[in-house]
Amino acid sequence: MGYTRLTEPLVRDGGDLRPASWEEALDRAAGGIARTVEERGPDAFGVFSCARATNEMNYVAQKFARAVIGTNNVDSCNRTCHAPSVAGLAQVFGSGGGTSSYQEIEDADLIVLWGSNAREAHPIFFHHVLKAVNRGAKLYVVDPRRTSTAEWAHRWLQLNVGTDIALAHAIGREIIASGLVNRSFVDRATGGFDAYAAEVRQWTPEVAALETGVPAELIEELAHAYARADRAQLCWTLGITEHHNGTDNVLSLINLSLLTGHVGRYGSGLNPLRGQNNVQGGGDMGAIPNRLPGFQDILSPEVRERFDAAWGSSIPPRYGWHLTQMFEAMDRGDLTAVYAIGENPVQSEADSGRTLKRMRNLEHLVVQDIFLTKTAQQAHVVLPASAAWCETDGTFTNSERRVQRVRKALDPPGGARNDIDIICEIARRLGHDWHYDTAEQVWEEVRALSPMHHGMSYERLAELGGIQWPCFSEDSLEPTYLHSRLWADDPLVRGEPAVFAPVRHSPPVDELSEEYPLRLTTGRRLDSYNTGVQSQGFNSPMRRGETLDLCPADAEALGVAEGERVQISSRRGSIVAPVRLDTGLRPGLAFMTFHFPDEVDVNLITIEATDPVAGTAEYKASAIRVDKLPAGAHQEALWI
Repeated sequence: MGYTRLTEPLVRDGGDLRPASWEEALDRAAGGIARTVEERGPDAFGVFSCARATNEMNYVAQKFARAVIGTNNVDSCNRTCHAPSVAGLAQVFGSGGGTSSYQEIEDADLIVLWGSNAREAHPIFFHHVLKAVNRGAKLYVVDPRRTSTAEWAHRWLQLNVGTDIALAHAIGREIIASGLVNRSFVDRATGGFDAYAAEVRQWTPEVAALETGVPAELIEELAHAYARADRAQLCWTLGITEHHNGTDNVLSLINLSLLTGHVGRYGSGLNPLRGQNNVQGGGDMGAIPNRLPGFQDILSPEVRERFDAAWGSSIPPRYGWHLTQMFEAMDRGDLTAVYAIGENPVQSEADSGRTLKRMRNLEHLVVQDIFLTKTAQQAHVVLPASAAWCETDGTFTNSERRVQRVRKALDPPGGARNDIDIICEIARRLGHDWHYDTAEQVWEEVRALSPMHHGMSYERLAELGGIQWPCFSEDSLEPTYLHSRLWADDPLVRGEPAVFAPVRHSPPVDELSEEYPLRLTTGRRLDSYNTGVQSQGFNSPMRRGETLDLCPADAEALGVAEGERVQISSRRGSIVAPVRLDTGLRPGLAFMTFHFPDEVDVNLITIEATDPVAGTAEYKASAIRVDKLPAGAHQEALWI
């Protein structure tokens, strides 16, 4: 199905949404927020910001939460995907961005894509990888599936789902045992090596092979190739982060870069590949509960004072709730109102049935979006917004930390309005007379408060075709890579050491059993996008709808044929989908996407077990069973 563009506000009367004027809708939106704050306090309210909207919108959204409401409860879908990357990188290096540029990917000698089907999930980035491969770089792909990315690899390491730490530790142990540690870098720039070495000592390649399914010789080969390369890039996506221990997974990869000195210099780095156009920028702008714009810590009194002076606010001196914690607070009745901007958690969150109940129980839900999503259908007020990629001015920040201009090409249809204008209208109704005539005015405020964006005027961004952060001055540019300080001879310049993290292997929470013997992992396909709200409206010759992908051996054992519809059940519910055979899967492993929740709600069966540091759910490791449908049930394949 396709979604129809929202062109007029909607408000709920009784059980139904009906069209309303902008004045009525804005009054209702603001009135419900005001009641919540008055009756329950500011922390009963939360903002879901949007990783597909501009930096400027995300800045204004988080400012609304903090300066208007007085809460740090603001987050976005960064929590759903790369929050563990931010947490891990920030823990070790002090900032949560990828360390290298795309040009450095092209110039690398070795590239490791770990838990990343970049050919389909990040096709633009993968073109940079292919340039490197065509120049002679070796590509190693670590993935449970033989994906279209793995087809391009020099070597494919097919690990069991949820054994990433075991594999990373075995690689680290082999590097240490073979005398390939970059001792000068480790001794000068890092801390905690001895504790890390003790933790990985047990993970010989042979022991790791039993746990991971990766042959010992391949573990040894990757360890030697990575350690000996002049320039090596270690890149990952949701195959690493969407686990109950996603932050530990990220830290286990960072450890390898510290062992070998593959960070802080040109061509060598660590890169989480962002799946949406501005998921990096949303976090950079402070649309997260623990940082203000420019990744500045809310717990710093000096930082809060500077923002309070600029905003006339009183920012709470404590971290807010992230997305997962906000949902938990809904269960307790502690969070009763949400302002959701461009987010569709009813279909994107794990264990979606539970999420739907939570959203329906909110006392006040305002949804600002371009379509009437399943989340918007639960709202008390729906506000039709602009499409950030073509109906607004502003900036986006991509995976290489490059801030780029986006320019308005079209007016929003009908009565739809610019996101920032809508937020300002609600703020004015709550006693804050906000006016931004242009997106550039917002950006100038960002530059004044965020040192790492200070040198990026709109004029300069246009002239240079984008600028990577940090950019502290309008007269110079920083290196394309981060953390060069770690290589400095002067200890004062080198600063705090990057500390190894001796994390421990922890298997998936959803255990396999006789009742649920198959491991389901999820991911993306090239032709579709997230929950399909935007991509469903466009035909694609590649699109086949949702399928349950099985290896031929499992399909034979289950007695099911390709195209046959089957029931897929987990401990949380059941769905029905047609079978597709995939020789890139090993026995015991199944694969599905989340692109077609209106037809097959895959997140109904995924598990909500979350990473305790980042709050990201374990989408990649659910235990399922597959049952044939009763005789006479509807059997034709929907995807042919």
